[in-house]
Amino acid sequence: MWITPEEVLLANALWVSERANPYFILQRRKGHGRGGGITGLLVGTLDVVLDSSARVAPYRILHQTGESQIFWNIACGSSRKEITEHWEWLETNLLQTLSIFDNDDDITTFVKGKIQGIIAEENKSGKPQEDEDPGKFREAELKMRKLFGMPEEEKLVNYYPCSYWKGRVPRQGWIYLSVNHLCFYSFLLGKEVSLVVQWTDVTQLDKNATLVFPESIRVSTRDTEHFFSMFLNINETFKLMEQLANIAMRQLLDNESFSADRSLPKPCKTLKNVSALKRDLDARAKNERYRALFRLTQDERLDGHTDCTLWTPFAKMHVVGQMFVSNNYICFASREEDLCQLIIPLREVTIVEKADSSSVLPSPLSISTKNKMTFLFANLKDRDFLVQRISDFLQRTPDRPCGLNTQSENPSPSTPPSLPPSPPVLGFGEMPQNQHYSPSLPTAKKGLLQIYQQDVPEELGPKVTREKMKEESWNIHFFEFGRGVCMYRTSKTRELVLNGIPESLRGELWLLFSGAQNEMATHPGYYGSLVEQAMGKCTLATEEIERDLHRSMPEHHAFQNEMGIAALRRVLTAYAYRNPSIGYCQAMNIVTSVLLLYCTEEEAFWLLVALCERMLPDYYNTRVVGALVDQGVFEELTRECLPLLYEHMQDLGVISTISLSWFLTLFLSVMPFDSAVLLVDCFFYEGIKVIFQVALAVLHANMDQLLSCSDEGEAMTILGRYLDNVVNKQTVSPPIPHLHALLTSGNNPPPEIDVFELIKASYEKFGSLRADVIEQMRFKQRLKVIQSLEDTAKRSVVRAIMTESAFTIEELEELYVLFKAKHIMSCYWGASSTAAERHDPSLPYLEQYRIDCGQFIQLFSALAPWSCGLHTNTLSSRLFRLLDQNKDSLINFKEFVTGLSGMYHGDMTEKLKLLYKLHLPPALCPEEAESALEATQFFTDDDTPQDPPFLSHLDFLAQEVTSGEELKEAGDASTAADTDDRKEEKQKDYKYYLRMWAKEKEPKKESIKDLPRMNQEQFIEMCKTLYNMFSEDPMEQELYHGIATVASLLLRIGEVGKKFTNNGGKKPEPQLPSAVDALQPEKEDSSGEGGSGQSLVSKALAEAQLETPPPTAAGSDEEAKDDTSVSSYSVVSAGSLQCEDIADDTVLIGCVGGDGADRRRGSAPDADWSITFEQVLASFLTETSLVDYFEKKQDIQSKIAACKSLRAVERQTSTSSDHDFSLNTH
Repeated sequence: MWITPEEVLLANALWVSERANPYFILQRRKGHGRGGGITGLLVGTLDVVLDSSARVAPYRILHQTGESQIFWNIACGSSRKEITEHWEWLETNLLQTLSIFDNDDDITTFVKGKIQGIIAEENKSGKPQEDEDPGKFREAELKMRKLFGMPEEEKLVNYYPCSYWKGRVPRQGWIYLSVNHLCFYSFLLGKEVSLVVQWTDVTQLDKNATLVFPESIRVSTRDTEHFFSMFLNINETFKLMEQLANIAMRQLLDNESFSADRSLPKPCKTLKNVSALKRDLDARAKNERYRALFRLTQDERLDGHTDCTLWTPFAKMHVVGQMFVSNNYICFASREEDLCQLIIPLREVTIVEKADSSSVLPSPLSISTKNKMTFLFANLKDRDFLVQRISDFLQRTPDRPCGLNTQSENPSPSTPPSLPPSPPVLGFGEMPQNQHYSPSLPTAKKGLLQIYQQDVPEELGPKVTREKMKEESWNIHFFEFGRGVCMYRTSKTRELVLNGIPESLRGELWLLFSGAQNEMATHPGYYGSLVEQAMGKCTLATEEIERDLHRSMPEHHAFQNEMGIAALRRVLTAYAYRNPSIGYCQAMNIVTSVLLLYCTEEEAFWLLVALCERMLPDYYNTRVVGALVDQGVFEELTRECLPLLYEHMQDLGVISTISLSWFLTLFLSVMPFDSAVLLVDCFFYEGIKVIFQVALAVLHANMDQLLSCSDEGEAMTILGRYLDNVVNKQTVSPPIPHLHALLTSGNNPPPEIDVFELIKASYEKFGSLRADVIEQMRFKQRLKVIQSLEDTAKRSVVRAIMTESAFTIEELEELYVLFKAKHIMSCYWGASSTAAERHDPSLPYLEQYRIDCGQFIQLFSALAPWSCGLHTNTLSSRLFRLLDQNKDSLINFKEFVTGLSGMYHGDMTEKLKLLYKLHLPPALCPEEAESALEATQFFTDDDTPQDPPFLSHLDFLAQEVTSGEELKEAGDASTAADTDDRKEEKQKDYKYYLRMWAKEKEPKKESIKDLPRMNQEQFIEMCKTLYNMFSEDPMEQELYHGIATVASLLLRIGEVGKKFTNNGGKKPEPQLPSAVDALQPEKEDSSGEGGSGQSLVSKALAEAQLETPPPTAAGSDEEAKDDTSVSSYSVVSAGSLQCEDIADDTVLIGCVGGDGADRRRGSAPDADWSITFEQVLASFLTETSLVDYFEKKQDIQSKIAACKSLRAVERQTSTSSDHDFSLNTH
């Protein structure tokens, strides 16, 4: 490519000049290409270590004038072909012009201007986003693609120098981190090391420091471990690796392909060697931390942050921290944890103004809100720019009315919309009358606990007094720190939460601390419209919801009537409709029923959104991945905090059993309701860390008893009884019996445990847990969990298909890995919508991954035992159409294995049957047969004016008689069937239809007699396939001879069968065995029809030669190979036929040629000629070489090993080699 002219002082250092003229020199890098010796090795090593651009572009063109000692580099190239095109352009367009100039300086100025003009023109027509990356980085990306054969769709994120430990020797080189792969390349003194690892194969990432591997990163896959060390910045590299591996795990989980953020603002200044993708990933990481810290929605993007101070009126002091500004919020977090946190939605902001600066308050900024609160920030570095950014965001903020219960634009929001009644849900009869949501419903205005509030017994009087004291404490807190979303959140707030939230404030504070209030305020009317759209629709999720409705807190009186059940139904159904990827999962009903007790329906819905999508990610999907991840985190925390107990419980297998229900239901299913709801209070404020703390505290409290347990059941009983007796002595609600406690209570119940004491102990013993540490541990566990789920899916698929295939378990597992890799490759480099269509997690494991025809052709070419050379693609396309029974242009793994199994493990009959079916519709397209006939006519003599002896009057009459008899038989059969139906119509019941349906579902075994007949065009195609199959076999000549003999015999059988069809209109099958026997003695002495058959064989085999493309410039060896193929064909056509046959050829070719001319005019080609599969099988059995070929056992392991040894990526089509190109140009 053309490059901006750069000065070069030493033109010949490490370079070899190959061409020269008075103004330009074409040079090649030493060590590139053939030869080079020790100098080439040293130069190559130097280029790798120093990351020289010569590794990518080993050719260059220099400009030089006669007297000057300075050279100008104006072009470089990765291949000789590319650099030669530039050289020829210079010679053609500039040489004559440059000779006119008298001054060397003018020549140099003209050349530099011309090159810069070309570059400017190319940039103008190129893609604008490519210019975002610096030139050095684009060079590294080209280098990666060249070294590892990556396509252009594979984007490099960053690259680093490091050492890769191969055995005990470190290899210095460069690690390339792309979106989908980790690549490493090293070249030291002739020793080349190349490594490619897919991120989806990574099972573990560790950063450790040992004596053997100082400051190293370990990348583990299922098969091996790779160690990298000697990084310049190991922390940056490891964080990027974690991000890319996390993206890959998300792709395996949700089939979401990575897409760059096009809305990312361009940097103010050019960042050296930092790609746009790296900036994108860095921005994503910051956004995730920002959203997690302040519990914001998934679409919130951080615009920037700056150091500042915040005046806290409650403490009368300035708090040092950071201000964060995004498109909808201004947030503040103190540098000291838990000191102060603030969230200001821009929808609440009324005034943003700059206050007067002073020595006490430098660069202050005042922000006022609608609820009369004013926040004063100071020590802002760039206050003017900050005010401008906030003003811009305020202008984009929609002006919505205040309040949470704002409705969409309805003239009468208090009345339900008049919609036609929804149809009844299938399987449940009529739905209740109150299935639709309306703001007038009681559950739309208040929580179920307020609706069903009972009179408080007298003995609970002191508890009521304590509850009122809690409410008063919160009111004092609201007065001092503010109320609502703009409240100052301090350590005082946490103390109040840990002491229990009053029931009257619980719903409001849950919404506030979870961030659900913000989503609810910005989506007015959303929940009501969702309910209207979702109700009445029958899906798998609605069926599961209906099944679990009456299992949701049945002991609570609020869910013992239709009002509570209907509200729960609406919330769960609306969420399943909003998020079909999750739909509904067991345990969602328990959590949602608790939310409805304290919140309105809409509030409960948005709390459920916050739980499922932000606070408990991936918990409630089909495979509860999030809960399994946190289960692994809990085991790791137990190992660190309670090592003795961990070892004992690992032997019993208890931790994995107990923890899943604890995390999925937030202890609501294992602890009395009044106690568990206090943990939910803490969870909404602190997040998942409080659940880990309480779980560890439960194990710690029962450590002595658990260490003395001898089996899993005993340990489960101890923990179950302990949790059943965790009580809340301050509750004002009547006690609700806990079903699990009723079942497990014994004669000597254990002592009661105060839930406040349990929470206090959890903070005292395990309060040091940090959210960022938990996220780091979640990442490690997510790799293990998702990869173990993938392994489980693989084993399930193999078990399901094992009985239907003759492959071993190991072979099926290897095939599954290759098949899945092809699917994932389409996610990498194909359209994301297409990839999403091919992966449906709701389907059984066997049908989840599917591939298209192009990917099937690649797999078939690598794995099939029948190698057909250039004909392989055609054959694999036919097999794909044969296996694609539902005609969706995709095949699943079962269909893929079915096709391969017949080739490898079927007997001769099965293999021939498959080959036979590959040349019949639907495998054989009509276009293929037509093109085959046209190619065959190329070898015929069109000048012989002889009419084909097809379709005489007698033939036509025979066909008419046959068709009439067939119509009559069909009519008689239908009449008889109608009579039987009328007789049995009264006796049919549902059992009859069930039996009929079961019979239809049973697969019918196909016999060889069920196969349709093969016509002449299809037979010619089969001959071509067989010829190509035998072309690389060691017994090539014997197989050619055998197939020529068999083809001649089959063609004569077709001719004889045509006579039987024409004489009497009867089907010829009963007569054909005798015809075959009669023809056996004539095998050596055939008649004219046999000669016609043999000429067609010759044409079929000759037509196979037409598939060989014309030789390319780099194909001298291929030309020799083609000559060999032609000579082998000549042996077949001459050596396999008798002299009498050859003598008759000249006459009979003319006959066929006349037929061919008639075909081109549009008439049907020999419509009567046909053969059956039995005839094909009988004919093949007469040739020992063919029988041996199809009976030979094939081993797929070698094919699998060869396929795995190839690159994990598809190499681009390479151009001619430098050496061959140089031969052609000189």
